[in-house]
Amino acid sequence: MSHAVGRGLPALFHRLRYRRMPGISPWALMLFAIALLVALPVIVVFSHILFPAGDVWQHLASTVLPGYLINTFWMVLGVGTGTLIIGTGTAWLVVMCRFPGKRIFEWALLLPLAVPTYVIAYAYTDFLQVAGPLQSLLRELTGWEYGDYYFPNVRSLGGAATLITLVLYPYVYLLARASFLEQSVCVLDVGRTLGRGPWHLFASVAVPLSRPALVGGVSLVLMETLNEFGAVQFFGVDTFTTGIYRTWFGLGEQVAAAQLAACLLAFVIVLVLLERWSRGKRRYFHTTNRYQQLPEYRLGGWRAGAALLACLLPVLVGFVLPAGILLSLAVDHGDALFGARFIGLTANSLGLSASAAVIAVGMALLLSYGVRIHNTPFARISSRVASMGYAIPGSVVAVGILIPFAWLDNTLNVWLNEHYGRVVGLIFSGSAFILIYAYVARFLAVSFNAVEASLGKVTPSMDAAARTLGQTAGGTLRRIHTPMMRSSLLAAGILVFVDAMKELPATIILRPFNFDTLAVRAHSLASDERLAEASTSSLAIVVAGIIPVILLSLAMRRSRPGSRVGKDEDLG
Repeated sequence: MSHAVGRGLPALFHRLRYRRMPGISPWALMLFAIALLVALPVIVVFSHILFPAGDVWQHLASTVLPGYLINTFWMVLGVGTGTLIIGTGTAWLVVMCRFPGKRIFEWALLLPLAVPTYVIAYAYTDFLQVAGPLQSLLRELTGWEYGDYYFPNVRSLGGAATLITLVLYPYVYLLARASFLEQSVCVLDVGRTLGRGPWHLFASVAVPLSRPALVGGVSLVLMETLNEFGAVQFFGVDTFTTGIYRTWFGLGEQVAAAQLAACLLAFVIVLVLLERWSRGKRRYFHTTNRYQQLPEYRLGGWRAGAALLACLLPVLVGFVLPAGILLSLAVDHGDALFGARFIGLTANSLGLSASAAVIAVGMALLLSYGVRIHNTPFARISSRVASMGYAIPGSVVAVGILIPFAWLDNTLNVWLNEHYGRVVGLIFSGSAFILIYAYVARFLAVSFNAVEASLGKVTPSMDAAARTLGQTAGGTLRRIHTPMMRSSLLAAGILVFVDAMKELPATIILRPFNFDTLAVRAHSLASDERLAEASTSSLAIVVAGIIPVILLSLAMRRSRPGSRVGKDEDLG
């Protein structure tokens, strides 16, 4: 057997290939196993659809369901459009242009990702409400009274869509930036020879080549928007997610809630299928091996000022201002329990999030490559099934995990008690393992979209060349594809890590006894309208998320293919 065969799972599959059942590939079996493991909570939840819902579903359809549909549609449309424009535009500016503050904005544009949507909702509500500092200052300067002027209501559908856009645009920015960095300079050289300027190259070459990454980012944004609960509940906006929570945990109607979740999942599936259908048979990999860093265009005059403003506004409104509001509240009041206890809360949050990120990225890499080498309907369906968890609200996923693992714990304890007279307690459902499992099931789609988009740009000729040199599928993945995809793998890790840091419903339901995280502490205080005290935990979440975001962003910059070539062009 060749020494090129790598260690780990790929090597195991290579050794087993002579003993497998005829017609069944080890990679296909691996895809099925991962899909079944990750989709287990979704399967448990959707098994409720087989049961009749009685009159509850008819009542929902005749009363609140139309409102859920309308609000969800406008929310998805507004957030999707806003994040696509902000994320793609800023990614192109920091990758291709040189202007004041560019190096700072490379990582600063990721900062809003560390702010939970419910935290930014609390901060801006305090800042923009009638008794808040902004309107109070306005009345003081003008002498107006309340009612003499118009001021937009932040606690509305438009306000929720705007704030969610400010928090979620880094999804698109991160994947678009990684895609732009991985593009070959030769691609744009061809455009230049045809007389295309930098902005025409952006619209006609760079964006079409980055379509898989952009679609992956927007897909994550749309699924996150569909699953948003904290901000929309606080603002009183009825969406599918609030309806699922209200039906499941308020009315106690699990069957009707599962059917609402099925409608939500069907909506996501339709969006994905429409995009795949519109893409047709087009492919987006490069046919050249000259991967060099793209030349920067030097901006001057008003163009430099416009680029600076375009990158500054999202950071200012999406991070600096709400963080400043929370910092002011924390300094003036803050959490009375701040101190040594927060070290434990931070360690819990970081440990869970890092573990989930590593596992999710590894699974996403295996899934994506398994589909690449065995592009069969079975493989494609398995990969999509494995990423369904992101379309289900966190608390529903938690319930879907809790039901089978609680049954497993009870069955194990009954068996041990009957045969050995011992009871070991809650081994699975009472440990941190179940939390990590929930995070992976919930956020695997985040890493899968990023990894799949990056792997799709690697020409299949590289696989063929590696095979002719004696590399196995596992060796090709480890030695060829993984180094080329380093930026996207880091991007996927960032997204899963930060999402897990902010995950709230699943954490509340599945956390072990006396095991709290920063998100649980912040929400428990904010839900009691103790925003000043909740600001301390909220800031701790932001700080804990900032450090890895900055470090991994810098690592992405160092891992870009090739070295700097070309001369700067003056666009001023």
